[in-house]
Amino acid sequence: MSSSFWAGRSVFLTGHTGFKGSWLSLWLQSLGAEVTGYALKPPTQPNLFEVASVEKGMRSIIGDIRDLDSLKKTMKEVNPDIVIHMAAQPLVRYSYSNPVETYATNVMGTLHVLEAARDNKNIKAILNVTSDKCYDNKEIDRGYREDEPMGGFDPYSNSKGCAELVTSAYRNSFFNIAKYKEHGVALASARAGNVIGGGDWAEDRLIPDFMRAIEANQKVSIRNPHAIRPWQHVLEPLQGYLMLCQKLYEEGPSFSESFNFGPDEKDAKNVEWIASHLVKAWCEGAAYQVNSNASSLHEAHFLKLDCTKAHQKLGWQPKWDIRVALDKISTWHRAYLNGEDMAQYSLNDIKMYASANSRN
Repeated sequence: MSSSFWAGRSVFLTGHTGFKGSWLSLWLQSLGAEVTGYALKPPTQPNLFEVASVEKGMRSIIGDIRDLDSLKKTMKEVNPDIVIHMAAQPLVRYSYSNPVETYATNVMGTLHVLEAARDNKNIKAILNVTSDKCYDNKEIDRGYREDEPMGGFDPYSNSKGCAELVTSAYRNSFFNIAKYKEHGVALASARAGNVIGGGDWAEDRLIPDFMRAIEANQKVSIRNPHAIRPWQHVLEPLQGYLMLCQKLYEEGPSFSESFNFGPDEKDAKNVEWIASHLVKAWCEGAAYQVNSNASSLHEAHFLKLDCTKAHQKLGWQPKWDIRVALDKISTWHRAYLNGEDMAQYSLNDIKMYASANSRN
């Protein structure tokens, strides 16, 4: 990934007010990109977007990807070089209570972004960020590869599988690889494992729940202690997204496909292991308990990704193992509670990560 590539490059980023979007906005700003964000207001209080003053280094537009006319008008006005679509309803348990909103945002919202991009002749690269949960998860003891079937048991997971199918249809119909010289647009999708990091205050997520409990001097309640997830620090897949966007822009059709971004196999830990490590990192006042009365809503117990393609084709490799990731989260939240400048602190984390060597 080249910083000179991003300098002055116009990027249209949906979902910039969310957790991942805020981290990516900061990173793009540090690389000198001209970032325009399009999203709803930050979904939680507090939130990384405001805590780290993300808006100061970009153009922030509060808008809804479900509103096609507004989205098309804004994107045409911005006339970007690259579109990164991250706006989503991102919560599994919320999707059970709000399935219509989930599908409207994650499926029709994706279609709207791609349709708005189709109407803009300056765009050369489009990246749709979905989820590892897009796969038809049979809870098998190996990582899923990019060519395996889409599925999803719950509305969230299924909506992400649908978003992948929409992406594939638009690539075949309007951004066809064989006709790249005619349209000049390269379209890819990215499927990342469970991202964790400082500044996430979302509901019904293990790390945010833990941090809220610490701040309130309470025990954190965990629902599925033996559920295994591909945990990774948020900067890991974001680096992959940046690398993939550059390849799409510079080399086009060779990278117009889907890519998995997940941790090494040894970092796929169960929920109780994560909780136990966080307790040790915080020491005083930190504790957890298993909630045997948790909701019976279905949640996958086992999910891994095979990231061989990203390793071999992009040269992407994880840098921070799960222990480093959890320590980074703990120190980030300590800094926040101590009133430090979280914009600078977060940018320092990005700089530290970017300069780190890959583990492989």
